[in-house]
Order: sequence, then structure tokens, then C-alpha cells
Amino acid sequence: MSRLIAVAGATGTQGGATARALLRAGHPVRALTRSPDSAAAGELARLGARLAYADFTDRASLDAALAGCAALFAVTTPFPGGVEREVADGVALLDAAAATGTIEHITLTSAANADRDTGIPHFDSKRRVERHLATLGVSWTVIAPAVFMEQYTRPPTPQGLRDGIFARAMAPGRPFTLIAAEDIGAFAARTLTSPAEFAGRRIDIASDVRTGEEIASILGAACGREVAYEEVPIEQVTERAPELAPMFRYFATVGLEVDVAGLRRDHPEIGWHGLADWAARQDWRLPA
Repeated sequence: MSRLIAVAGATGTQGGATARALLRAGHPVRALTRSPDSAAAGELARLGARLAYADFTDRASLDAALAGCAALFAVTTPFPGGVEREVADGVALLDAAAATGTIEHITLTSAANADRDTGIPHFDSKRRVERHLATLGVSWTVIAPAVFMEQYTRPPTPQGLRDGIFARAMAPGRPFTLIAAEDIGAFAARTLTSPAEFAGRRIDIASDVRTGEEIASILGAACGREVAYEEVPIEQVTERAPELAPMFRYFATVGLEVDVAGLRRDHPEIGWHGLADWAARQDWRLPA
């Protein structure tokens, strides 16, 4: 219980969920963030986390933030800096962790199926960071989440739900693999506190699989209105968000393969959330 665990990206979706899971279990957390004065950082501090300023482009800040820690939750993002920035940030964080001499285990969060030839630029960048982690001589685990359910609470989905439409660039009956951020945090915390069980493993994680039509129905029931599914041509995605088009094209044609049933069987302690369970707990006050 005395092992200090560093959580990178602690004010973000995955880092925040991991920090909260660790704190609930009584583990000391050092929350790494570039914004220690933010409301999200303040909330973690109220929960008991120790805040530390950390900037992936500032090695001195990383060295100070990681000093004395026994484990690290590492997360990278291509937004807004791009995939090369993501790789550079990931390498910098992992190198700093390996150099501490105290960090015994690193859990890196990646993306489901990123170890395959997906052709998705920001999956390929995560694969490069994964490969670097394996060269450092430190015990490691890679967890690879599917698509976050939390995306449905963010624009443009609430606007669509207000109008009775759930639109995505995939066929209405196409399975879509999902996970709640809380489940990511719980699983990450498990790997950090039981490293021997998970060392050297790469694990794709998800908590539900639903078709587009099912998602529309579930979200409609949660927000109290009829919601219809609408298939959007992939050309619209290419025009509006070209950097995301390869991902949506992969989802629509290949899809993310995750053994949800196996995860629920082998790790019931996570308390996996189905989409309906997750949606029922959200605030669906839709925009006017």
C-alpha cells in the first residue's frame, strides 16, 4: 500500500479514471499534469492525490515528477500535436521512467488492435511507443482500450440526440466495440498493483459490443426520446475530419476485435459496464 504510483495525463479521461481507481483502493498517487492549477487537478488533490507538474518536452520536469515512484501509468495522445509529437512524448516519458531506478513497472495505455496493420496513423504511432517500451528493460504491461463510451456525451452527439438522430459512418448493423473510462481505470489500476500477473502482456480491453442501431436505441432510452440511426457516408468524414477518416473506415470495414466475454469471465472484479448501464448514469440534459 506504500508504493507511490505516478499517473501521467492525470487530468485526462484515462489518467483521471486510473488515478481515481487507485485512490479508491488506498494507493498513494502522484498525479502528473501540465495544469496543476486546473479544476480537474484540484479534484484529484481533494481525493488525496499528490500533484506534480510534468511536461513531456521538459525532461527536468519529468525527472522531478517521477522521482521516488515505484510504478507508472503512461498515456500518449496525437491531439493536438500530431502523431510524431505523440511518439516523441511517449518516448520521453518512458525513458525518464526507466532512468529513475525506482520504477519497477510501467502500464502503457494504447488502442485496441493497434498492434495490427490497421493503417490508422494514430494507432500506428501508439504501436511505435509500445515497441519502445519493450526495449527498456523495465517490467511492463500494455492495455489497449476500444472506443470510449464517453464520446457520446461530447459534441456533436448530444446535438444529434436532441434532434432524434444518432449518426455514424458505418452500417446500422455493424458491431462497434466500446469501453467505459471507469473500466479502463479499474483495469489499469489492477495491472499497476498486481504487476507480476500482467507483466509482459498486451491486452485489448472493451466492455460491450453494440451495433449502430442498438447504440441509437440505448442512448435514446437514456435521454428519454426516440432516436433513429443514420449512416453517414465516409466521404463526409474525409471532408470534415480527414485525420480521422482512416479510423472510421477501419471501424466500418474491419472493426475492433476484442474478447469481451473472456475479459468479463477472467476479470469480474473490474465491474465491466455495458453501454446501457453506463448511459443510465450520465447527465443527458441536451443542448437547447
